[in-house]
Amino acid sequence: MTITPAARWLWLLPETRGALETQELAVILRCYRKMTGLSQVAMGELLGYDPSYVSLLERRQRTINDRQGLAHISRVLGIPPHALGITTDEDADFLAALQFGESTVRLAEIARQAGRAAEAVEELWPLVVRLEARLKEGRVDYGTASLLARARATLGTSLGHVLAEEQLYLAAYWTGGALRLARRLDDGGFLGHVLRMHGNELRKANRGGAAIARLTEAAERSHDEREQGQTYVLLAWAAGEHGNAALHDESVATAELLMGATGPSGILFTPFSLREVRMRGLMGTGRATEAAELAQSRPGSGEAPAPQWAVIEAVTSADALSAVGDLTSARALYGEALSLAARLRLPHQV
Repeated sequence: MTITPAARWLWLLPETRGALETQELAVILRCYRKMTGLSQVAMGELLGYDPSYVSLLERRQRTINDRQGLAHISRVLGIPPHALGITTDEDADFLAALQFGESTVRLAEIARQAGRAAEAVEELWPLVVRLEARLKEGRVDYGTASLLARARATLGTSLGHVLAEEQLYLAAYWTGGALRLARRLDDGGFLGHVLRMHGNELRKANRGGAAIARLTEAAERSHDEREQGQTYVLLAWAAGEHGNAALHDESVATAELLMGATGPSGILFTPFSLREVRMRGLMGTGRATEAAELAQSRPGSGEAPAPQWAVIEAVTSADALSAVGDLTSARALYGEALSLAARLRLPHQV
């Protein structure tokens, strides 16, 4: 029997997670009926049981101990098998793998931020494939869904650093998958993070309007000032590329205020990165002269928050100077970017 979409996602809700944690069939059946609005008659039809038998199960006057019967209920109602005490060796192995999965995602994110995005993709891909297979089987609990959402998001952002420009839609595809799953989880902070990541990948894929919509929602949902700051840097970037000068300038100003209040953080919410995003936005909104003036007061490459940002800044400064006809300076900066990218093994940045 195929699991209905409602059953597949039902067990991610806060109200149902508590029922699963009891591992009591009576509690789980009552919770399922309450959340779906089914009568005992309808539940009986769904499971192939007499309604009176469903009533006895819910009142703990009957129980099911055989593995086949419990597996049948698990399949029909989309209940993770371990919640009914019928974990197989494969399930036990999977649950153990979840613990390693948490570390895999964290290490992949560290590698991505350090400029080793290809390494992050290699680490994440086997984990994502395994989690996706679990999702398709319908055996989805909160821990699995949460890990898969984080793995999808990190895989997408890592792909965004290594794919060719014409393939960047694939990065947005994976972060979009993370967003769909994140909306089903009861974690507002994580949803804001995924909205921010997906918005940035949409920007890279030239989906400016969609990127601005996701980043605006992320800014509205965030209650942490540093996370808001990171979001406004990305929003300024997307608005500048989309030609929205007012939104770009407003986002830059907001990011500067937040940075003044909280201090820099990460590789994005820094004066170096914000300056580069501002320069791009000035060019994208027809203010090449102002962008060139900013390019002439360059920070040292040692101030870059990550290796790739030093390359990005050099290219952007070269673009700005080229736009106003200073080809000699632009040519020197393009050469600097190429040399730096080759030395740091970051050719995709150029």
